[in-house]
Amino acid sequence: MSKESKVVNFYVLCNKLKNVIRKGYLDWNVQLERIESVAEHVYGTEMLAIAMFSEFNYDIDLYKVILMLAIHELEETVIGDLTHFEISAEEKKERGHAAVTKILEPLKLGDYLEEIIFEFDERKTKEAIFAFYCDKMECDLQVKLYDEKHAVDLRNQENNSTASDEKVKKLLDSGMSWSEMWLKYDQERYGFDKNFMSLSNYILQNDISIK
Repeated sequence: MSKESKVVNFYVLCNKLKNVIRKGYLDWNVQLERIESVAEHVYGTEMLAIAMFSEFNYDIDLYKVILMLAIHELEETVIGDLTHFEISAEEKKERGHAAVTKILEPLKLGDYLEEIIFEFDERKTKEAIFAFYCDKMECDLQVKLYDEKHAVDLRNQENNSTASDEKVKKLLDSGMSWSEMWLKYDQERYGFDKNFMSLSNYILQNDISIK
């Protein structure tokens, strides 16, 4: 296979993420003409990483973080976007790693890129932890933006298995809005550091849409 064909094949495969809609928003029946794709999510995580690095003085390799975020959803070109409410973390990791290995095998840098993705999934290095926080916080920001557009009707969630989760139900039953529930749930689940927690609380307490 020529170098040119490898470049084109990889690009075309990754291009599929422009048309993979984020599953969580479909589950919640977001009522908008356009809903975020996985490719848009990837872009958002990278821009968030740059801003967080700029304002909070993290001692990390930003280039490595951006590369990590650029390819962290690569598996979804094969297995789709699966939420943790429908598949266990271990099963998703196993299926995802198998997909990534196959996708990257033709590339000269395939082994290195595979290591980067596995590092992200293990969340043991400071770059991987920072990138993981960006991945989750980008979702929180998008949810808040959707909520400010009143795009989700909590009374219309009959077929939403996520809404039936006990922790989710408890938060919603307390009177929280959709975005308040989402942000509080993620604060409890992901253990953000003080900077990301500060950002999360800011999002909770303020309108963030640009008027």
